[in-house]
This record gives sequence, structure tokens and C-alpha cells, in this order.
Amino acid sequence: MNRYIEPGKGDGFFNSAVQFLTRLGVSMAGSRVLLVRGRKSGEIRSTPVNLLTIDGQRYLVAPRGQTQWVRNLRAAGEGQLRLGRRTVPFEPVELPDAEKPVVLRTYLRKWKWEVGRFFEGVDHDSSDDVLREIAPGFPVFRIREGTGR
Repeated sequence: MNRYIEPGKGDGFFNSAVQFLTRLGVSMAGSRVLLVRGRKSGEIRSTPVNLLTIDGQRYLVAPRGQTQWVRNLRAAGEGQLRLGRRTVPFEPVELPDAEKPVVLRTYLRKWKWEVGRFFEGVDHDSSDDVLREIAPGFPVFRIREGTGR
């Protein structure tokens, strides 16, 4: 599924503010700055993301779908997560749709206030069947820290 939602007018300001605070070392509910090499330009690109932890495992969810950071991360096969001065290299492992419902449910429980509009009425109380149905539109990556090429 090639689902993608363009950023809205207020998203740029909000993302810039979160990115600025995260660079200073202030995490907004788990925020990090994702650094990944652009697949076309080769330049390092940055964007704020919400790092989710479930049972000691860390995940990135793309609530707007097939964004540039998702495409770049797939192409690069590695990235970095930054909070303040600390930068952690990682290898992304994309989850198959069947494994996404528990991650999507937890993500929505924690960040519905921020990203709920991208899920079009689906929330953490939605059934597993509904979460499986929407899973193809929401890329999810498990983070393998300390790896990278």
C-alpha cells in the first residue's frame, strides 16, 4: 500500500520545535531525531520521530505512511537516533503486517494526541482485525541498536 499523507501547515512548525528541543536533549514523550542518508542526494537528512519501546524492544512507526524518511531508511539500511549529544547507530528491521497490530495499538495509546488524525478514526481500542486491515499503510521498523554498516 502506497499510503502517504502530506504534512499540514502546522506540522512544519511543530516538527521544527520538537527537533530543536530533542537536539538540546529534551525528549518530548520519547522523541528522537532520526538521521538517515538520502537515497538520491546522499546527504544526511533529519526528522523528528517517536521512539516506542515495548518489552525492551524499540520501534519506529511512520504515521503518515510512505514518507521520505521511510524510503531513505529502507534504501540506506541504517540510521542514527539522536537525543542531545548522544547519537545511537541502528539497523532497521521492517515488520511484516501480521506483526504490526500490537505495535500500532501501543503507539496509538501513547501518541494518539499527536498522530491520531493520521489514523482516520482507528485508535488503541480498535480490534485486532481493524489494526491488521490498516497495517499495510503504516511502516513499522524494529530498531537493532549499535549495528549499522
